[in-house]
Amino acid sequence: MEQVERIDTVKQYNNWVGANTLNPLVSVVNFNEIPTVQHFRRYMGVYAVFLKNIRCGDMIYGCQPYDYEDGTLVFVAPGQVYGIDSKGKSIKPSGYALVFHPDLLAGTHLGKMIKDYSFFSYEVNEALHLSKKERETIVDCFEKIRAEIGQNIDKHSKTLIVSNIELFLNYCMRFYDRQFITRSNANKDILVRFEELLNDYFKSGKAQTLGLPSVAYCAECLFLSPNYFGDLIKKETGNTALDFIHSRLIEEAKVKIFEANTSIGEIAYQLGFKYQQHFTRLFKQKTGVTPNEFRSLN
Repeated sequence: MEQVERIDTVKQYNNWVGANTLNPLVSVVNFNEIPTVQHFRRYMGVYAVFLKNIRCGDMIYGCQPYDYEDGTLVFVAPGQVYGIDSKGKSIKPSGYALVFHPDLLAGTHLGKMIKDYSFFSYEVNEALHLSKKERETIVDCFEKIRAEIGQNIDKHSKTLIVSNIELFLNYCMRFYDRQFITRSNANKDILVRFEELLNDYFKSGKAQTLGLPSVAYCAECLFLSPNYFGDLIKKETGNTALDFIHSRLIEEAKVKIFEANTSIGEIAYQLGFKYQQHFTRLFKQKTGVTPNEFRSLN
């Protein structure tokens, strides 16, 4: 079994790539200034963002062709394993790395909001692909952070560095919104497959054995990370993936309620609910009436 080494500090990462450590909590590395690297897998105890100057054909991203070839951003959060397979060859990387320790964010606005940047939990194949203009913006952000790290540390250093990282992440959020829009056709295909997945789930009786369909289950079946899947559905429908599942549940429930010989308890079981009262509560929340009241009214 392949050994996975740990990177728990910014200094450990800098030592591995051969960069100087100017601040123990944050680093910006220009890969053009470091030597070659080989295949590696690392457990990351720090946040890391990698800008890779590669053509999109060099990175697998579903089966779709892409027009944006001016860089790819990959996001890694603490607790994730990240790696590159160079097939045993030494490679000369090109691009940037922004690495920062969670302690850098302690007591800051970004520290409270970091979980809102859901792309840190995306898979590598859900990376952000940049246009030329977007890449220029990203590189400018990296250079501003790098310049501030190079200053003598004073009482303003942390505030300025963290503010620049937050600005960078907000640009990334904007560019991901653009990516969702420009890939609307591919996203709609996923939405259709999501609907078909739910149809099959209820018709095949999986609900009775597996319980209610979860967002994580649906994402896995569609070969997407839960966060990316959730964000995609939100962009396409305006509702969360869980709301979409609940709406589909209610549609299925309404059909079954018209089956006169089927009790409400049986319907709840067929839909994957463990307890009838949970089904009744959700049904009333979504329709304004209980299942029995809906049956009587119709």
